[in-house]
Amino acid sequence: MSRLASGLTAMATAVLLASCSSVSLEPSAPAPTPTPAHPAPVPAPPGTLERSHARWVPSSFAELPGWGQDRALEVWPALRLGCQTPPAPWTRLCAQAHLANPASDSEARAWLEQNLKVYRVESPEGEANGLVTGYFEPLVAASRKPTAIRRVPLYTAPPDLGQRKPYWTRQQLDTLPAAQAALKGREIAWVEDPLDALILQIQGSGRLQITEPDGRQRLVRLAFAGHNEQPYKSVGRWLIDQGELKPGEASWPGIKDWARRNPKRLQEMLWQNPRYVFFREEPLPDPSLGPKGAQAVPLTPGRSVAVDPAAVPYGAPLWLDTTEPLSDRPLQRLVMAQDTGSAIVGAVRVDYFWGWGDDAEAQAGRMKQPLRLWVLWPRL
Repeated sequence: MSRLASGLTAMATAVLLASCSSVSLEPSAPAPTPTPAHPAPVPAPPGTLERSHARWVPSSFAELPGWGQDRALEVWPALRLGCQTPPAPWTRLCAQAHLANPASDSEARAWLEQNLKVYRVESPEGEANGLVTGYFEPLVAASRKPTAIRRVPLYTAPPDLGQRKPYWTRQQLDTLPAAQAALKGREIAWVEDPLDALILQIQGSGRLQITEPDGRQRLVRLAFAGHNEQPYKSVGRWLIDQGELKPGEASWPGIKDWARRNPKRLQEMLWQNPRYVFFREEPLPDPSLGPKGAQAVPLTPGRSVAVDPAAVPYGAPLWLDTTEPLSDRPLQRLVMAQDTGSAIVGAVRVDYFWGWGDDAEAQAGRMKQPLRLWVLWPRL
């Protein structure tokens, strides 16, 4: 799944469920000195590295909250995967990383401390606080043929997709005979829940546990194969505008709960998003590896994140300081910048890859936490 190439963000919250912006009210009496709309930029300290969407301020390993508690050895496979397409300053160090075989978390930390420098990531104006959201790879049960309970098809791209621009909307594909004829025979598999099909389309890829006609079970990956070039519309935003959900309730679990309580309006909700995504089936030889991100390497659950590449290059190790969704438990760990998304813009902005399965879906669908961020970069 290349989130950049697909044009999808693969985020369970940030794009699917755009929430309301807060608006400050003017005071009833004029203030003696107007407050500027944006704080004045903080001068960059000596040694700061400038990027187009961020600045990196010199820091230290001692400044990283929880550095000594992370299981640093767990990041090593993701780091080596990132070294398949390393950023230029990492070429020499990646050769050393492939030869290094740390046997413990402390050995892994020692290697990192010896070879890398720490920079605090800030906006160009000096803002060090940001946002982390989550995304995941859906895992959905499916059948190769329609059954009594699995009646929702997933399609490969129709042959006339590139000839008709924009292509049929989601509602037209569901209702117009001419649109339905273009999809006839293009079914990859059938799923039970229309919301499962929707989340696969929003994320841009996923896994199918397919029941073949002979009863055998196969685990395959669905990869993005194109969309109808219609605009993406958030069903969460529509439910908020309809007064059906409050902004704080419009998480993916909240949307699914609303759909269970309002089955007669489910189709109406789905049609609010005219974009429709088509897939191709791919083998899944190693179920432990995630889909490929924008760096063109497989994503690692809990150790890969999506970033704004104008702020942080792909292949860079990052230190996150945030909390887990719906809890105050710290989430302080080393991750690799290996993906991006159209809504991941800005310096201190990360989308955290949770993996696949029910727990990953629940965590990603609720994640919207404050974030502080550091980048680890080769000593030059």
